[in-house]
Amino acid sequence: MIVAIHQPNYLPWSGYFYKIAKADIFVLLDNVQYEKNGYTNRCQMKTSQGAQWLTMPIEKKFPQLITKAKLINFPKECKRHLKTIELNYKKTEYFNDLFPDLKQILEKDWKYLSELNIELIKFLIKKIGIKTKIEIASNYNFQGKSTDLLINICKRFNAKTYLSGKGGANYQDEKKFETSKIDLEYTNFDHPIYSQLWGEFIPGLSVIDLLFNYGSSSIKILLGQE
Repeated sequence: MIVAIHQPNYLPWSGYFYKIAKADIFVLLDNVQYEKNGYTNRCQMKTSQGAQWLTMPIEKKFPQLITKAKLINFPKECKRHLKTIELNYKKTEYFNDLFPDLKQILEKDWKYLSELNIELIKFLIKKIGIKTKIEIASNYNFQGKSTDLLINICKRFNAKTYLSGKGGANYQDEKKFETSKIDLEYTNFDHPIYSQLWGEFIPGLSVIDLLFNYGSSSIKILLGQE
């Protein structure tokens, strides 16, 4: 059993979904502290002027858990995000396969960032064709911090292996995984280069960039099978 864990980010990049695809269970860690200037409330799109950030503003009440992060000016921001997406992707081959459903989700009356992000992630997993089981951390009473929290989550789902992002090597206590008899592996995501609108390839964009351009073939590109 391979378990991967990550905060529920806003319209995440391709590497996020690569890690999901490589796990048996992916846990959305929504009950940890919200990190300012991270990817929990923002992502990048490609425009004719290059990469552009799309940010969902939240009430500034730090520190706070991700589950407590409230959206502000959401109807206005939602319209701005949708307009940016439509303007820059309407000429892609698979625009009509993705945009109407994406628009329907974004236009709901969302109050909390985590609820919006989780709904979007589940939707994108389905569109990509990933079969990994999704669990929500706040549905459980996990204890501990940092590495201890990760290990306790892994134990709850009987993980033999914890699949970590490469950045985890900077803060995780690898010896604790060994003591807990959980194999620690790091993702080997090699960002695929594919055809995009608006000139030269830009990595690190929201996975919707890949989906708009390649539709059902996105999963093969994501996993390096094409």
